[in-house]
Amino acid sequence: MERWPWPSGGAWLLVAARALLQLLRADLRLGRPLLAALALLAVLDWLCQRLLPPLAALAVLAAAGWIALSCLARPSRLPVATRAVLITGCDSGFGKEAAKKLDAMGFTVLATVLNLDSPGALELRACCSSNLRLLQMDLTKPADIRHALEFTKAHTTSTGLWGLVNNAGFNDVVADAELSPVATFRSCMEVNFFGALQLTKGLLPLLRRSRGRIVTVGSPAGDMPYPCLGAYGTSKAALVLLMDTFSCELLPWGIKVSVIQPGCFRTESVKKVDHWGRRKQLLLDNLSQELLQAYGEDYIEHLYEQFLHSLSLALPDLNPVVDAIVDALLAAQPRRRYYPGRGLGLMYFIHNYLPEGLRRRFLQAFFISPCLPRALQPGQPGPTPTQEAVQDPAPHPGLSPTEAQ
Repeated sequence: MERWPWPSGGAWLLVAARALLQLLRADLRLGRPLLAALALLAVLDWLCQRLLPPLAALAVLAAAGWIALSCLARPSRLPVATRAVLITGCDSGFGKEAAKKLDAMGFTVLATVLNLDSPGALELRACCSSNLRLLQMDLTKPADIRHALEFTKAHTTSTGLWGLVNNAGFNDVVADAELSPVATFRSCMEVNFFGALQLTKGLLPLLRRSRGRIVTVGSPAGDMPYPCLGAYGTSKAALVLLMDTFSCELLPWGIKVSVIQPGCFRTESVKKVDHWGRRKQLLLDNLSQELLQAYGEDYIEHLYEQFLHSLSLALPDLNPVVDAIVDALLAAQPRRRYYPGRGLGLMYFIHNYLPEGLRRRFLQAFFISPCLPRALQPGQPGPTPTQEAVQDPAPHPGLSPTEAQ
């Protein structure tokens, strides 16, 4: 096929004009996604020149460029105006940073903390405006939740309540489900599920009136079986399923529900190496003699070494999660799921589409790869381990969904 002398110049002019207009309106951001789209358009242009007649190639390239720029455009957002939002777990981490960001944007922020004299609460008092109000609340205490509901109603009479951000979360054990105390499962469910359920149900009358938003911080550990996060992961799985139920049931009321599944970020709990050391020792002290003989102290030491090593690679910048919270509150059409963090797309692809054995090995390689329990090691009395049970005991860096909120 003979090449034509003016290869799709009109299409490139159209794409360049729209890109420039979007940049001037701040609807488009210069970055790798834009550069990748332009590179793909260039490849498409090369193919069109060789396979299509000039007019058809021009139409295909123009349409592809228009669609690409539409996909890269920032979604339209609602004005902040006098909107009010309640955020739980603002002592540290995502909650504290989200409270600061929303206050700077002009929201009326009701921020709950466990301790009104905590460093995070004092920081919020010092750096935020008078539109931010602090409230002490423990999600395991129904009286605290009832007080928070009354406090919210009293402080949103003129503005209404636009959004609820369920951010508070809890986890204090990293161990196999058999080694984790049942009390830990109950504690995780009390904070991560039942507390969020009671608070959300109590605020639904206000949210129905405003046709507002519910934003919940979940965890990839609730979507896939992360090693040694059974208590935390099951509570987050229950929470996310609850939010999916709310999303369907509240749709006629105009309430939009979003779930944020962040990767591993360097929040305050990630930094507390001494805290995790104390939790490990407490776990060892309370293990039954039978479990300690079966697994061995070295097994638990190995788990915590790998866990701490994976946390050392956590992302220091919390802005991706905060930006997701803001978008879920203000986007005209917010997503049902947000996945801020490094490598989550690959993780979910492997979990959803690859065989179970590969999924398990991937999670072990990128989080915790347990060594053999003492009773399964060669030379020990007990069943002979199968070849499949043998794992590489060397620590592997990677992702963790553990978050401090």
